[in-house]
Amino acid sequence: MTTDKPAISLRRRAVQAAMGETPFDRLLKNARLIDMVTGEIREVDIGLSGSIIASVHPCGDDFEATITQDLAGAFLSPGLIDTHVHVESSHLPAHRYAQIVVAQGTTTIYWDPHELANVLGVEGVRYAVESSRGLPLRVICAAPSSVPSTPGLETSGADFRGKEMQTMLAWPEVAGVAEMMDMHGVITGSERMLEILDAGLSSGKLIEGHARGLKGKELQAYLAAGVGSDHELTSAEDALEKLRAGLNLQIRGSHPYLLPDIVSALKTLPHLSSQITLCTDDVPPDFLLERGGMIALVNTLIDCGLPAQDVLRMATFNAALRLQRADLGLIAAGRSADFFTFDSLEKICPDKVFVGGQCIADGGRMLIEETEPTTLLQPPRDTMHLTPVEESDFAIRIPSVNHGKATLRHIKGARFTQWSETTVDVRAGVVQLPAEFSLIWVLHRHGKYPAKPQLALLEGWGELRGAIATSYSHDAHNLVVLGRDPAEMALAANHLITCGGGMALSQNGKLLANVDMPIAGMLSDLPAEQLAAQFKNLRDLSAKIADWEPPYRVFKAIEGTCLACNAGPHLTDLGLTDGGTRQIIDPLTDAWEVP
Repeated sequence: MTTDKPAISLRRRAVQAAMGETPFDRLLKNARLIDMVTGEIREVDIGLSGSIIASVHPCGDDFEATITQDLAGAFLSPGLIDTHVHVESSHLPAHRYAQIVVAQGTTTIYWDPHELANVLGVEGVRYAVESSRGLPLRVICAAPSSVPSTPGLETSGADFRGKEMQTMLAWPEVAGVAEMMDMHGVITGSERMLEILDAGLSSGKLIEGHARGLKGKELQAYLAAGVGSDHELTSAEDALEKLRAGLNLQIRGSHPYLLPDIVSALKTLPHLSSQITLCTDDVPPDFLLERGGMIALVNTLIDCGLPAQDVLRMATFNAALRLQRADLGLIAAGRSADFFTFDSLEKICPDKVFVGGQCIADGGRMLIEETEPTTLLQPPRDTMHLTPVEESDFAIRIPSVNHGKATLRHIKGARFTQWSETTVDVRAGVVQLPAEFSLIWVLHRHGKYPAKPQLALLEGWGELRGAIATSYSHDAHNLVVLGRDPAEMALAANHLITCGGGMALSQNGKLLANVDMPIAGMLSDLPAEQLAAQFKNLRDLSAKIADWEPPYRVFKAIEGTCLACNAGPHLTDLGLTDGGTRQIIDPLTDAWEVP
């Protein structure tokens, strides 16, 4: 982790350099500075002392420096700041993630490690902090509040309340409370959420929101609890209501289909608020390498019609304001020397990236070797606390009926799910899967209680031609399998149980593709390029099993299909849940014998 508090001796040296009394360590000449305060583009020279900016002054002023570098008219922007990210979604350890995003111009991230926390508890957050030390990327951590995201409807590997939050918020590396996904608990004042809110408010640190679907009085009540931001935008109207309510709006890159409408709505406002920031949230490894993280979002927003200067301000200065970091987000004397050069405002392609005053990337490639963290707990493995499953574990049973019919409630749709019901045939007590339906199956994998498979009918995904299994399933990260054939589903599930977690596809009695993630069932040991290739192959081959229909029925939806905190029906390790009423619903409404 980069040094955040320069010593007074360095500050004094910077003062002397700015006054011309001592040389700069590095002098960057002939830059076109994007001024995030005024919106101007100014031709300047920049003097650096150690890790901080000592002076921003007109080109040609007479200063001495140990190293002088001519930027030849390149544009210069502060390093990008990602205000909300789950590094775990890249399936890379932090040191490999840093090698990719820093070369893309991202120099600071605000990491909510709640995926690790849902598997490992407080030790998962400690692992995130420790694995971030000594990296070329500044990693600011949040204390996960969503462990689990929906208490009572799911079981993860830990359960955070006030005590755990106080422990994490006392760490200097933790800057606030991560997204408050239990919206119902915040609004109704559940004991657990009151403890978490009290810990956050008492710490004086940030409280991050997850206000998915909230509007009107519920949105106002959510803010009144002390929440300050939201990245769960569902439409342009939703974005405007949240901005007007006073939330820090975190436009995220993981739902690009919303961005054109959001940009159009923002352009109708009298001005672009400093309350608008950017975040990636979740980026898989192949997209991270091929398209980029924050830089992809920046360029998408420019393509949608926002001026580059405004987008960069959102990704830098506005973000620093949100994170309460007066040392970041601006190229000005006294600030951290984190910035990058680029040649065009039409499409921003970072060239030289400086972190702490050192050029560490050039032409999109890192100039330094992959940096292992300076202190590191052993990577957490062996988190799939399960024995192999049988084909019989993938049957929906109706014990009261031998030969007859049953009416079952089921899940309809992807992402925005709805309740529906259908009547099915029952043979020897087992539901016969109807045409145009598939199965979703969830098994608790954290060893908190004797695991019992939960199953539900899934409509709107078509007839899956094989099985898709994952142990990376927001946010409880239990073992999830989708398919129709019990043999295919058992094959994919057992591979993940054996290898320690990850993702797997099966078809025609064989494993079609797999990405093993033995670290907490969500991170890979592979180098980034190999992991990205495996992940892309698995994603591509998944089209042999499922007929994807963007923007909702997509491969990514597999990872979020059990998110019980969202409205509508979702299957968890405890059964079929209703995100609106916060109840576990018996899927069986009626059953009868047929002569």
